Amino acid sequence: MEALNRRKLLKAGGMVGAAGAVAAVAPATPWTWSPANSLPGRGTGADPRQVWDDEADPVIAKVIESGQAPHVNRLLRTWHKNSQPLPAGLPKELRDFMEHARQLPPWTDRAKLATAVKFNQKRGTYLGVIYGFASGMMSTLIPREARSVYYSKGGWDLKDRITKTAKLGYDIGSLNAYQPGGEMIVTCLKTRMAHAGVRYLLPQSPHWVHSADESVPISQADIMVTWHSLPTTVMRNFRTWKVPIAPDESEGFLHSWQVTAHMLGVKDEYIPNSWATAESQAKQVLDPILQPTPEGRKLANMLLDLGMNLDLTLLSRGVLGALTRFVLGDQSADWLQIPREPVWSPLLETAWTPYVLVREGLLDLGMPREAYWAIDEFLRQFVLWYVSELRMPINIEIPVMNNPKYK
Repeated sequence: MEALNRRKLLKAGGMVGAAGAVAAVAPATPWTWSPANSLPGRGTGADPRQVWDDEADPVIAKVIESGQAPHVNRLLRTWHKNSQPLPAGLPKELRDFMEHARQLPPWTDRAKLATAVKFNQKRGTYLGVIYGFASGMMSTLIPREARSVYYSKGGWDLKDRITKTAKLGYDIGSLNAYQPGGEMIVTCLKTRMAHAGVRYLLPQSPHWVHSADESVPISQADIMVTWHSLPTTVMRNFRTWKVPIAPDESEGFLHSWQVTAHMLGVKDEYIPNSWATAESQAKQVLDPILQPTPEGRKLANMLLDLGMNLDLTLLSRGVLGALTRFVLGDQSADWLQIPREPVWSPLLETAWTPYVLVREGLLDLGMPREAYWAIDEFLRQFVLWYVSELRMPINIEIPVMNNPKYK
């Protein structure tokens, strides 16, 4: 009881300190994105930066405070498939929440989800690159996300955290993502509970409190910022690379991510109803906030080093840095202090779009075969590493600690 009271006192102190930081430095930009642009076409219009997860947060807070999180995590390691019953022995309040939260929204369109599968099958290689480099490295330039990762348990074991994030991208692209034999519902719900755990624990970290500009992490807006770093960024890159996409596949891909946002606990009034409204939201919540932070630079440096221990020559730090610069642009790479690579940077700048067109069957080999082979071999090695990591058991769990070590 004494330890529990100390945790509550520290949490309260952290909340006060962070609230002061918000008042001092938080941007005063009003929330102007209209709920008329959302899936239901209506909503309260409340600023999502001040909305969290009122269903998951109190339940997970109670699990952590009562010391049941390790036991719950052990039970949930056996729960993988969408149709699989919840394991016996879960606290009743948690079980009730999970049974409710695992239900797909009533607006789910199974035909669109099936079309999304075709999209993912055709574009899997490109999606892996964008999820890994555009989205993954972009996360280090999203200040609130970078701080939340760095000071939470994810910053302590970044490879484990990245693997768990990659699982979401892998599962949504699988053939049976939201079908009974798939795993996407489970992955989303476990991620949602992990987010609730971070929201409970991070305000107890004085390191996070002193650096953050928010009192509670991972707001509805924060989740949508990360959402835009994934599907919206995919579509932006596809347009730049001139990847042809059938309208029904584009709509199906969007729908799969709309369902995902809902399953992660985002209120429907914040989920865009089209690519055009997604763009309008991204221009408000994502584009203006990208900037470097000390935590983000450290995370980017750690990410670039993840390939160093691999026996894959084309996943060197220089090549990964060059791809980051190519996908995110010079300004982002400069912010992250990633130098320009003398061979791979110009190769990607001149050969990538022709490479994509060749793969799409829209262009004869209009570049040196050596350049085509180099890019193709890099992608092969990247996918080899990506898939091999995902073959290992991956357990997304409720955190029980913040990052105990800082570099």
